[in-house]
Amino acid sequence: MSTSDSSPQSARDRLLGAARVLFYNDGIAATGIDAIIKRAGVAKKSLYNNFESKAELVATYIEIRHDEWLQLYASRLENAVTAKEKVLAVFQAYDDHAEFSYEHGFRGCGLLNAAAELPAGAPGRVAVRGHKEQVEAIVTAHLCELFPADEAKAQLMARHFSFLLEGAISRAGLEGNGRCVRQAMAMAAEMMEAS
Repeated sequence: MSTSDSSPQSARDRLLGAARVLFYNDGIAATGIDAIIKRAGVAKKSLYNNFESKAELVATYIEIRHDEWLQLYASRLENAVTAKEKVLAVFQAYDDHAEFSYEHGFRGCGLLNAAAELPAGAPGRVAVRGHKEQVEAIVTAHLCELFPADEAKAQLMARHFSFLLEGAISRAGLEGNGRCVRQAMAMAAEMMEAS
C-alpha cells in the first residue's frame, strides 16, 4: 500500500517498496537481492547501507505488513460505535487488505506467506505469530465489551473468530478476492447476535 506523496523517495524507501512487491508476488526465498536492487533502481551499496542483511530487510517487510493492517483496522474502527461493530471492523480490515490492488492479484495474507517460508523459531515467524496474537487480543477486547459478564465466553469466541479469519483469508488468497472474508464476517455477526 502506498501513499500519493510525490516527494522523492529515499533509497531505503525505494528498497522497501521493491521488496514489499517482490516478496509478496514471488516469495521471500525466490526474491534475490539483485532483483530488489534492480526494481528499486539503486546501487547494491545502498542496500547494505540501509539493511545489514536480507534477513533484516525481511524483518522490516513483516513489520510494514503488520503496520499496514493496523492502519486499515484503525480506519475501520473510526466508524464503529458498538462492540459488535468493533469486532466486525477487524474483519473489514482483512477484507480491505484482500481487495487492495496488488500487482499480480491477491495471494493471501502476506504475513502467513512469509512465515511459511521461514524456519521454525526464525525471528520473522515469531513476529508473524505476534501479529496474529495481537489481532486475537483486539477481538477479545471487543468481545469482552460485548459480553462483560462472561470473559470466558468472550475469549472462546475470539479464538473461534481468529480461526475463522485465518481460514477466510487463506481461502480468499486462493480465490483472489475478499468474498470469503465477507462471508466469514457475516458468520461472525450471526454468532454474536445468537449469543
